[in-house]
Amino acid sequence: MHATGKSHIGKVREQNQDAYFLNPNGHGGLPNLFVVADGIGGHQSGDIASNRALAAFCDFFDTHKAHEALEMSLAEALQAANVQVYNDSMSNEAFKGMGTTFSAASITADKMHYVHVGDSRIYVIKENEIVQITKDHFTLTEDMVKEGLLTEEEAKDYPVSVLTRAIGTDPDVRIDRGQVRLEGVSHVMICSDGLFGMIDNDDEMFAIIKSTDNTDEAVDKLIKAALDCGGRDNITVILIKCGE
Repeated sequence: MHATGKSHIGKVREQNQDAYFLNPNGHGGLPNLFVVADGIGGHQSGDIASNRALAAFCDFFDTHKAHEALEMSLAEALQAANVQVYNDSMSNEAFKGMGTTFSAASITADKMHYVHVGDSRIYVIKENEIVQITKDHFTLTEDMVKEGLLTEEEAKDYPVSVLTRAIGTDPDVRIDRGQVRLEGVSHVMICSDGLFGMIDNDDEMFAIIKSTDNTDEAVDKLIKAALDCGGRDNITVILIKCGE
């Protein structure tokens, strides 16, 4: 298995609040581990949230034995990370409300085990298609108005989209978890919204990944494409080549 991970600040942001981790050769009791987190919550605290969540998540496996169903272990680690970030946010007024998206995967011979909260994404790439595995946990402001959750006046002060779930914003969090069979899958990709939010569509990402056998080159091309489309957010990509 070969994997490449890279992060870019983009063209607009003053700070990179994304964090990522990859270890193709094993981590704790896991055969490998790949993580992307995208911090939220202000100029400084978004960076703190993503990095502290990542550290707490990875440290969990130093003291806990992995379950046979790896997604269970990943979910337990992510719950621990959620508590850590939430407690940190409650202990310092400057960090209040901070949080982070979080998407993580561990791959066995025939399956990908994953956990996910927020609007970063996990994709699998097959021979003729790219498939989004995770569900984005956000809602559009206009939908909130339609549902009566916001008035039109209140909506003027809201961003276009609002995260409905994040790590660290509440003492408990609902985590998506699962496993995907990797038969016919050539690559797994985990990325922040600075990638897919800039590139026109998933088919363009698919074409870039399929344009080369080299994951380093593919990741560089993906980041360049996002920058060429405006680079309005931090861009983080992990690309894993399966079956090696």
